[in-house]
Amino acid sequence: QVQLVESGGGSVQAGGSLRLSCAASGYTYSSYCMGWFRQAPGKEREGVAAIDNDGSTRYADSVKGRFTISQDNAKNTLYLQMNSLKSEDTAMYYCAADLAPACGGSQWYIFPFGYWGQGTQVTVSS
Repeated sequence: QVQLVESGGGSVQAGGSLRLSCAASGYTYSSYCMGWFRQAPGKEREGVAAIDNDGSTRYADSVKGRFTISQDNAKNTLYLQMNSLKSEDTAMYYCAADLAPACGGSQWYIFPFGYWGQGTQVTVSS
């Protein structure tokens, strides 16, 4: 059974940093593509970043240059380093995975990931 467990969320002031983690289990981690999504109250879920199993990364325009997605295959863990946080980054952040070599290429933000975590809350105060 695939399990994804996020951690690392919290409250931070604007301009601060957080690092989210997603611990994966129940499958061969390196054969999956992974992503981070977020959903703010009253808004639709949106893609934040994705990483293919070859290490290729993609980002939403709103986070480019501020967020970095990475993974440690030895630890079966996905990360999202978030710097220069803004109040508009406040949302529940979700980790997603799918047994596919690539997360939809340029359409990664609408890729139908098959597995999702429960989410971790990020609150940025201005």
